[in-house]
Amino acid sequence: MNRRVRLALALALSGLLGGCGPVTDTDAPRAGEEPFWQDEFDGPAGRRPAGRSWNTETGNRDAEGWGNNELQYYTDDPANSALDGTGHLLISARPAPAGSELPCHTEDFCPWTSARLTTEGKAALTHGRVEVRAKLPTGTGLLPAVWMLGDNGIEWPGQGEIDICEVAGGEPRTVYGTAHGPTYFNEHGIGGSTTLPADASRAYHVYAVDKQPHRITWSVDGEPYFTLTPSRLPRARDWVFEQDMHLLLNVAVGGDWPGPPDASTPFPATMTVDYVRFYGAGRG
Repeated sequence: MNRRVRLALALALSGLLGGCGPVTDTDAPRAGEEPFWQDEFDGPAGRRPAGRSWNTETGNRDAEGWGNNELQYYTDDPANSALDGTGHLLISARPAPAGSELPCHTEDFCPWTSARLTTEGKAALTHGRVEVRAKLPTGTGLLPAVWMLGDNGIEWPGQGEIDICEVAGGEPRTVYGTAHGPTYFNEHGIGGSTTLPADASRAYHVYAVDKQPHRITWSVDGEPYFTLTPSRLPRARDWVFEQDMHLLLNVAVGGDWPGPPDASTPFPATMTVDYVRFYGAGRG
């Protein structure tokens, strides 16, 4: 994602300073509560995700490796993002087709393709809860992510970023949740982590964030593991999350975090998304 350097170390330090133990103040949807926006990914196999809900961002060179020196070229090809016909969205990182010569931020061409989908301008959460049920690919050099960016029109990091979940490279059971803002970004992002019972690619999990006034809580399968409030920021006035924020889904390859793939990295590397649901207040 955005210029990640030494983020894992910073998150560990954040946990030591701020305490990443059990958290109990989650705001899970009440029984019977309906999402105000959702995508269940129904449709025939091979169909692109619905344009009324999703944008597909493309490229690499102009984005300078997407701020993290990444090696994938994002495409709108169904080989990289499409429905599977059984109620899932597949986002797949693959070796670039022979002879494709996709422009990269390096002097060479991008060796991999993938997809990056956003709900910008189509759906956003103001206050409430976002849930994404998914299986995330694991392997050296992979960085699947479910995250949010602010709609305030300010350049990043003043835009605000909430990483709902990231699973980096050779840490297949570790889920990171992080916030970035004006004075806490890149390796200074503030967040926590939790450990899954098995690799993130082995089973579906519900990755969620409760975004309430002046409080954000991260959870996996309904179990909260980190809460952020303005008092935990370097400067409380740099809280930038009282705004609409849209969702992003992507699978990155290489970059400063988690480093390059190797011969052990499985391709295609696929994020399988069962559903996305927004509860509370927002646009959709």
